[in-house]
Amino acid sequence: MAKMRTVDAAVAILVKEGAIEAFGLPGAAINPFYSAMRANGGIRHTLARHVEGASHMADGYSRAADGNIGICIGTSGPAGTDMITGLYASFADSIPMLCITGQAPVAKLHKEDFQAVDIESIAKPVTKMAMTILEPGQVPGAFQKAFQLMRSGRPGPVLLDLPFDVQMAEIEFDIDAYEPLAASKPAANDVQLNKALDMLLASERPLIVAGGGIINAGASDKLVELAETLNVPVIPTLMGWGTIPDDHKLMAGMVGLQTSHRYGNATFLESDFVIGIGNRWANRHTGGLDLYTQGRKFVHIDIEPTQIGRVFAPDLGIASDAGAALESLVRLAKERKAAGQLTDYTAWVDASQEKKGKLQRKTNFDNVPIKPQRVYQEMNSAFGKDTTYVSTIGLSQIAGAQMLHVFGARKWINAGQAGPLGWTAPAALGVVRGKPGETVVALSGDYDFQFMIEELAVGAQFNLPYIHVVVNNSYLGLIRQSQRGFKMEQNVSLAFENINSPETEGYGVDHVKVVEGLGCKAIRVQNPDDLGAAFEKARALIEEFQVPVVVEVILEKITNISMGTELDNLTEFEELAEKGADAPTAIVALLD
Repeated sequence: MAKMRTVDAAVAILVKEGAIEAFGLPGAAINPFYSAMRANGGIRHTLARHVEGASHMADGYSRAADGNIGICIGTSGPAGTDMITGLYASFADSIPMLCITGQAPVAKLHKEDFQAVDIESIAKPVTKMAMTILEPGQVPGAFQKAFQLMRSGRPGPVLLDLPFDVQMAEIEFDIDAYEPLAASKPAANDVQLNKALDMLLASERPLIVAGGGIINAGASDKLVELAETLNVPVIPTLMGWGTIPDDHKLMAGMVGLQTSHRYGNATFLESDFVIGIGNRWANRHTGGLDLYTQGRKFVHIDIEPTQIGRVFAPDLGIASDAGAALESLVRLAKERKAAGQLTDYTAWVDASQEKKGKLQRKTNFDNVPIKPQRVYQEMNSAFGKDTTYVSTIGLSQIAGAQMLHVFGARKWINAGQAGPLGWTAPAALGVVRGKPGETVVALSGDYDFQFMIEELAVGAQFNLPYIHVVVNNSYLGLIRQSQRGFKMEQNVSLAFENINSPETEGYGVDHVKVVEGLGCKAIRVQNPDDLGAAFEKARALIEEFQVPVVVEVILEKITNISMGTELDNLTEFEELAEKGADAPTAIVALLD
């Protein structure tokens, strides 16, 4: 066998495992690994401006397409701790990602050496495995195990920490003799799934709740096939949005306290049976469990056995990969259909569709400053079904989820559980790497945008074009709205008179100047009638210059977005749609 440095073996393994997209920052403690990447030539590297940004780029790349595993690379100490937020975001949403850190030499680990930190212990709570590799001979096996873990069961990230001397050590290694380990995924059997179908077909008003596990399994087509075979409405979760296209007859809307549709909540509250597939019963989806579970039976199918019963005990729990379960459910449902054993749910489907034509929020506002609802209306008009949206947290994300339309799996990419501010821009760059040539549109409030705005320079340097819609109300809008319950408004305003940019009219940071200074293009919109032209111009600019283009929309400073405390207790702060002209881009034309 050939003798080589451990880092050369590790890079060869990455290439063989198909992990060939890296984001990171070189430095003294990780330079041997970078030299191995240079020598191999099989891994493309994107230089980030901040290691947290690199971790979000790798996360976004992993989310962009089935099978992707993004790599984040950094030096020792601070680079590792900077990755923790990225690890948390990917861990919380079951996203595979490999973080690789350089470390002080093994003999110095207990001596408080410069930038040496116990990153293994720090990262363990937010990874499937975190390991400081102390023996050179363990390097190939550690990487092999990392890939198996990332792909097995509930997906998630791994961190491997490489001391400098371990990186430089030589070992015997033959890449031709290396084989990836098979991933382990539980699969439901026919007995379990027939029981689930028995329960569903015994109900009068069943629903399928489609979670992000379906997208992770690449099984959205099977989900749609099952729904069509049974003729049962589907409620996607925020992480499962896109498993069934928004314009599909059986898409009944999202449910929840924030990112929900009025018709979705109304349909759910009339249901008497729910089968959840690849979902977590997140609290922003369920609201209070007494109301959520009242009067209905539940089946829960999840790849992670300990997830079943974590939030509430279902009537039937099945540990299974979503793809395997759906494939068998489709087969069994088709057998029952051929035998004439399916229940007719036409009236139930029609009722859910009728709600989509009645229970809508108004979007067609002409106010100046602009109301956010109008922004999403114009986005629906400007961006087609092929668009991939990227967002993370805040009123922008909540209102966007209420009013935008998504037409396929991995076309809504969102840090759902962690919701870290600043995630959107770097994640969008990772998505562009994972979806070259496709239309990517990011959505941020001004605070999320400012958190990691420096990463736009990465898009300029590496020609990663996407459109970033920034809705600027110069507020921490979601926090301000949540402070209403405390009858206060404390430390949430971002407004100030910018002495260098009086044209910002008290909105503070001049995003246009900052964006242009980072090598990108920017458009500021202050009138709602100019939004369509601005989005059209943004499309032309990304085509011409191949850099990120920011469309900043100056909003009214205070808008409260629909949300509440229970599924039947959401506050609608704005006018509701009463006629078709009130919501002209609604997925179903309003029934006047």
